[in-house]
Amino acid sequence: MFIQINLPVTQTYQSGEVRIKHSLNKNEEEFVARRRNTVLQCLQKFNIHCSQDAVPNIALLGSGGGQRAMVGLLGSLVQLDKAGLLDCILYLSGVSGSTWCMASLYKEPDWSTKLDTVKDKIIKRLSGERVTWTDTLAKLKKYYYGKDFFSLTDVWAVAFVTSFVKEIDEHTLTDHWKEHSKDPFPIYTVIDKHCKQREEGDPWFEINPHEAGYSLTGAFVDAGNFGSQFHEGSKKKDQDEFDMLYLQAVCGSALADEVEIWKWIKDPSSQTTDKCYQVLMNLVDMNIAVLEGTNLSALDQSIKTTLNDISGGQGLVFFKLCRLDVKVDKKAEKPFITQYTLDVCNYFSDNLKLRAWPFDLLISIFKCMAKWTWGRNYNFLHNMADEAVPTALLQNETRDYIDAGLLNNSPYFSVLREKRGIDLIISLDFSEGDPFLTVKEAAKTCKKLNIPFPEVNIPNEDVEKPKDFYVFKGQNAPTVIHIPLFNVVNCGGKLTSFSHPE
Repeated sequence: MFIQINLPVTQTYQSGEVRIKHSLNKNEEEFVARRRNTVLQCLQKFNIHCSQDAVPNIALLGSGGGQRAMVGLLGSLVQLDKAGLLDCILYLSGVSGSTWCMASLYKEPDWSTKLDTVKDKIIKRLSGERVTWTDTLAKLKKYYYGKDFFSLTDVWAVAFVTSFVKEIDEHTLTDHWKEHSKDPFPIYTVIDKHCKQREEGDPWFEINPHEAGYSLTGAFVDAGNFGSQFHEGSKKKDQDEFDMLYLQAVCGSALADEVEIWKWIKDPSSQTTDKCYQVLMNLVDMNIAVLEGTNLSALDQSIKTTLNDISGGQGLVFFKLCRLDVKVDKKAEKPFITQYTLDVCNYFSDNLKLRAWPFDLLISIFKCMAKWTWGRNYNFLHNMADEAVPTALLQNETRDYIDAGLLNNSPYFSVLREKRGIDLIISLDFSEGDPFLTVKEAAKTCKKLNIPFPEVNIPNEDVEKPKDFYVFKGQNAPTVIHIPLFNVVNCGGKLTSFSHPE
């Protein structure tokens, strides 16, 4: 079970150090105070009068959903702007595809004051040509040689995210943030893979222009230092701040597909006739074959024969225990091929000394594929001794961060931090499946963690035919307005089932 820790903290951390505290970052507090003046003025235009202290804190959430969520969030913001309500939003938080929209918006200083113009620029880009192979491979090379930890998230960024967003955005989250004085405060969300899989610690991780860290635990590091190596709470080794392309990739990695990534590696535009390369391409086909359940024997024999030729007759020693001609139990087949892949890659690296571009890159990708490594970064909490942090977050030198949609496809827990004091949550749900899953899961988790959240009761007749919006209220809890994209108003008679919207 995930546990929320609320113990007293006696230590305050400075820049370049870890901050263990539930309070908001000082810079965020100052921004929120200024933004609340904007919200107050916006409310007054609609004859909603309240004192400065009583201004409601309103958070807008964008769910995952790939390019559909990206475009959906953009359209929703445009409509809020046309209705004169955009200035009411204090926080804008996203998951997966919604973060792609956010990244495009926050490239433009004070985008909320010129949204029509910004929208047109985004649409023009999305309608244009995809990023060239030359540029994507050059970017992948930068990632490979510029980071301590290379993972499939880097591959995903250049191979897939660029095909959706049609650009390589090398800005960082902290770039030009001071020029966004008139926009809602952005929060990008991911989850900690280890915490999710082991159901321990705090999986909800947020990245904003000032800090990155665990939302419910209250453990943060400066956004510009996220990815750097820390020891006992202080920065030990600096890493360049990740760029927005990588951030979009780590936020939107739920679309990762083993078969598609292997196929991308084998793309004809990057093939050569080199025997070493042919072994690697056969290895790609072998991994695709095991995923698709087809026969591996011919590929196994081709790899052995070619590798034996390359090594002057020594390659077969490596394969003396490999018997793919003998039927392997289906449950054991995938781990067998995983080890097979790692052994081939290690043979290239250690015996044949293939450590130059592009073989070093390909071998690293294959190893990441075999181990399914995504979003690996240094753990800034490693080796700390603080009773306010779950032990599960302190143990490993690295942590893997992945798409938050794999746990909950809406970023509720970024805005449910107590110190943010959110009064109203507007949830835009662009999910293709169950239109109520995100809000139901949020309510369920909040109940376990004793986080105030309204009861979520869905009328039976709405389960398959959802209305255009729902309002959930509770005592001493934020009000939630839940707006599913696929509903009877938007889709009319074409909504035959929420599982298969036409």
